[in-house]
Amino acid sequence: MKIFIAQQNYHIGNFEYNTNKIIEAIETAKAAGGELILFSEMSVCGYPARDFVEFNDFIDQCNTAIEKIKAHADTIGVLIGSPSRNTEHKGKSLFNAAYFLYEKEVKAEIHKTLLPTYDVFDEYRYFEPAFEWKVVPFKGKKLAVTICEDIWNLGDNPLYRICPMDELMLQQPDIMLNLSASPFDYTHDEDRKAVIKSNVLKYKIPLFYCNAVGSQTEIVFDGASLVFDKDANLCKALPMFEEALVEVDLNDNGTINAPIVEPASRVPDKELTPETLEEELNIAQIYQALLFGIRDYFQKMGFKKAILGSSGGIDSAVTLALACDALGAENVRAILMPSPYSTDHSVDDAVQLSRNLNNPYDIVRISDVYDSFLKTLNPIFGDLPFSLAEENIQSRSRGNLLMAIANKFGYILLNTSNKSELSTGYGTLYGDMAGGLGVLGDCYKLQVYALARYINRNGEIIPNNIIEKAPSAELRPGQKDSDSLPDYSILDKLLYQYIEKRRGPAEIKAQGFDAALVDRTLKMVNNNEYKRNQFCPIIRVSPKAFGVGRRMPIVGKYLS
Repeated sequence: MKIFIAQQNYHIGNFEYNTNKIIEAIETAKAAGGELILFSEMSVCGYPARDFVEFNDFIDQCNTAIEKIKAHADTIGVLIGSPSRNTEHKGKSLFNAAYFLYEKEVKAEIHKTLLPTYDVFDEYRYFEPAFEWKVVPFKGKKLAVTICEDIWNLGDNPLYRICPMDELMLQQPDIMLNLSASPFDYTHDEDRKAVIKSNVLKYKIPLFYCNAVGSQTEIVFDGASLVFDKDANLCKALPMFEEALVEVDLNDNGTINAPIVEPASRVPDKELTPETLEEELNIAQIYQALLFGIRDYFQKMGFKKAILGSSGGIDSAVTLALACDALGAENVRAILMPSPYSTDHSVDDAVQLSRNLNNPYDIVRISDVYDSFLKTLNPIFGDLPFSLAEENIQSRSRGNLLMAIANKFGYILLNTSNKSELSTGYGTLYGDMAGGLGVLGDCYKLQVYALARYINRNGEIIPNNIIEKAPSAELRPGQKDSDSLPDYSILDKLLYQYIEKRRGPAEIKAQGFDAALVDRTLKMVNNNEYKRNQFCPIIRVSPKAFGVGRRMPIVGKYLS
């Protein structure tokens, strides 16, 4: 059987765009003699549609799109994903469904059983789990169709007592077909392959896994669709972070006419640990994910140009380089805003960076603005000593100027804050925390440095002085990040244990971290939840990003 996998980038709620893209792939596959084509989860409407699915009109448009696609499923079987109405059974009003189309008819409708409710997912809010499991007969084969479920580790969760593949195996299927929307994170690639492979080893039939690709605000889908033969050999691996339409010839005996990409004996890479946080992360993948996140956000929102504050520091430098790569240097405007405490070398470094990147830049000194604020506030501040208030006035002055320029010329402000800073509250609300999209908000400081080195892999783009100098907000004389924060080589590993690994204070201390440092750091993290609650969307690259995937109480207290 000649099977096609269509790894496509959808736009949530853009039915005409998604439908035309799906039909174009179907027609291409038909012209090549394809017998079956597989699309990703919720391909008709885009994923995750979230509360859009609560609108009747949205579901009506999904059904209209299916009718249009059905007309092209004449000589080829088509598997697409869409919400469907639950009209006959109790429970929620919708299913997360796969539609099997053939001979211009809906031959089968398959419902998702295992509805994720972790991290960025909240499917049980909208969908009812499947209550029956049937293979789909097609051209003498029995197709076992699942929706993202082959990558699950069921564990002991009582919601997942039923494994759909276990039920389908009772009907002796010949092929597993999985429609997926599995997001990228820098720990997920090898784990995902291992889990999918374990399913093939268990059920001993070939598996075709079609994953979504594209960025949907904060969530990046990396594609990387896979095909395994009956012996669990990886025979096809589609590219990451790009669309692809790939043909695979499946033989009747479960083998595949393609060279083996990886042998069945391959051992998954070891688990990420604090000691390997910086060294073993795939920085190239993270870089591509961030590019994808910026580019898709702008394209799908209809934005053309970006603006950011360029300080001569590492975070703004990496953000600027990423934005220029994603959008074109001519579409990214850097604004240098030196204050009375900015060093000449920081301004020089920022200028050199923009010259290296060939992006437009302006120097707007904020000394007069800052002095005006101090003069206005003098009747209230009086003779009180210089403090955080005066530091934050500088940051908020910059935020106001950036937003003013953005409004005037139609730019979108990119935020440059990193995850280490956001974790500990080392940022100013309505100042350097302003922006429409957080580019580095899911990258710890050590990862930002690793990204800078990756950007410079073929020559100096980010001036070496930016990479080598001690990080500083330059809001008071001689200021350094280390005045307020622990060394990043320690801080980032501690934060990783608390945020990504969800280990409590006692567990982290037992790993050998200084007890007082743990208490101080976790207090900073917890006490600054109110700031993060007001932050812009962050491109997600880790297994636990701030935003929709991490829901913490603002007024909670959690310290040992």
